[in-house]
Formats: sequence, C-alpha cells, structure tokens
Amino acid sequence: MTVIPQRTLRNEVGDVLRRAEAGEHFVITVSGRPVAELGPVTKTGPQRFVPARVVNELLASLPPVTGLREELDEAVDSDLHDPFE
Repeated sequence: MTVIPQRTLRNEVGDVLRRAEAGEHFVITVSGRPVAELGPVTKTGPQRFVPARVVNELLASLPPVTGLREELDEAVDSDLHDPFE
C-alpha cells in the first residue's frame, strides 16, 4: 500500500486515480497521520440491487410449497386462546 500526503493527492489526483483504477491501494496522510484509504472499486463486492426478473427466475426455480394451506387452516381451527384474557 502506497502512502501519499494529501498535498500529493491534490496536485496529482488524475495520476493517483488512474493508479487506483489499475489496482493500486493508497493511504492518504495529513500532517503525517493516516486519515483515509483509496483503492480500486471491486466488481466482486456485494450487489445491492437485484433486478425483479432475477428474483422471479429464482423463485420459479424453487420447489412448490405443499401442505401450507392445510397447516394454516389447522392452526386457525385449533383451540386458540388469548393469553391476556
């Protein structure tokens, strides 16, 4: 990891960003103390948005749920009581 002062980042931002895009990682310092890290954006990181088409395809590939309706009916028909009564 390359350590560069804030002044170098300010004066050579284009070069530093090209190097970061190429994979280099930097620690930015102010008055000699590290304050930030700069590096390439990883394309393998977690994806925050999943298109609806992908979700629908995944759900369609799952096995069907069987017996759920019967289980729900049985739960509703059972002798339920309010614990706060």
